[in-house]
Amino acid sequence: MTTPFPVGRHRRVWRMAGPIILANLSTPLLGAVDTAVMGHLPDPAYLGGIAVGALIFSYLYWGFGFLRMATTGLAAQAHGARDRAAQAEVFYRAAGLGAVIGLGLVALQNPLATAAFWLFDASAAVETLARDYYAARIWSAPATLCNYVIFGWLLGAQKARSALALQLALNVSNILLDLAFVIGLGWGAAGVGAASAIAEFTALAAGLWIVRHTLADLKAPHPALSRLCDGAAIRRLFALNRDLFIRTACLISVFALITRAGAQMGDVILAANAVLLTFQSFLSFGLDGFAHAAEALVGGALGARNRHSLRTMVITTTQWALGLAVLYTLVFALAGPWIIATLTNIVTVRVAAGQVLPWIIASPLVSVWCFQLDGIFIGATRTGVMRSAMILSLAGFVIALFVLQGRYGNPGLWAAFLLFQALRGLTLGARYPALERTVPQ
Repeated sequence: MTTPFPVGRHRRVWRMAGPIILANLSTPLLGAVDTAVMGHLPDPAYLGGIAVGALIFSYLYWGFGFLRMATTGLAAQAHGARDRAAQAEVFYRAAGLGAVIGLGLVALQNPLATAAFWLFDASAAVETLARDYYAARIWSAPATLCNYVIFGWLLGAQKARSALALQLALNVSNILLDLAFVIGLGWGAAGVGAASAIAEFTALAAGLWIVRHTLADLKAPHPALSRLCDGAAIRRLFALNRDLFIRTACLISVFALITRAGAQMGDVILAANAVLLTFQSFLSFGLDGFAHAAEALVGGALGARNRHSLRTMVITTTQWALGLAVLYTLVFALAGPWIIATLTNIVTVRVAAGQVLPWIIASPLVSVWCFQLDGIFIGATRTGVMRSAMILSLAGFVIALFVLQGRYGNPGLWAAFLLFQALRGLTLGARYPALERTVPQ
């Protein structure tokens, strides 16, 4: 009697998820080094300048995260269909789009800077340093967006170890250049920005080398220009990216509203919420690993037109993600007060964060479903469903925020956030059976 789920399914999931989780863990290390090198300079404005500059690029580049997501889904489906020509076409088409957008950001760097610094309204000293950082780092835009494409393509091609190598090349070179430019040469904030820019181009060179050899191993034909300019394929790529951009803009809006609501309740609540959002960041480092694994494996199953494989990969990745969510809940419950105390020594901030800690403890078990379903629908390239679900979830969050924050203050704000996460899972979960029915038995 054959088992309905092959023994190797867990190994397949971990071959994808493990390297992604390791890659994610290297990212906060880079942030810690940036903070450390700035924190040892004589003026605290250096830390503020890097914080403002990094936040500008987080929002700027996060908005173009659709380049990675759409590329992963399309590449995974081409991989599952064993269509080598399509795999090459997906990469070249998406990389071209990323390069064009990146060059556009470089060309528009001055008006973008004017708008960004007007919104943040930092002190003169902080703004001067943040502008130095911005002026150096903005030149990395084409490399950064092309790296999104390369990372997404490698995941779709189920080359997670290569994606890990690319992420490590980026972060390790960034750390070494940080130390050389800031501590060795004394370049300050501009040195941190230059380090990030050079690291992005270093990773781009490594990524292009990896993609070239991967395509050579696949014996993928070099795509003709007429194929790359195919109207239907380009329209599909733009439709996917449009939907994912709207979805990401809604998600960014939620975090912006959380920050705005916290600021309206005073500096202590704003600081406490910054601490609590760190818990959510820790959560994403782990759950993203299984969500990204779901993207690649679900996309492959759909490309192969195999419903049994689709269901197997959905169940297996979700089992591991749920297990990790339970572990996060236990850690947050047992070590939450200690983590808060480690992140801040301000008593009033600790007390304010502790009052909301029960909602943070519940967050992993509520959030795991939207992480997983995002991965499933990205792999399936059903981005229209994701867009509509996110808009409905955002509307629910805004209503809940208005009602709950007014009545319960900051705990009400976090209750509204958990409701938003739950709505994301429910709205996508309701559409999953229809997705499965589109695949032959």
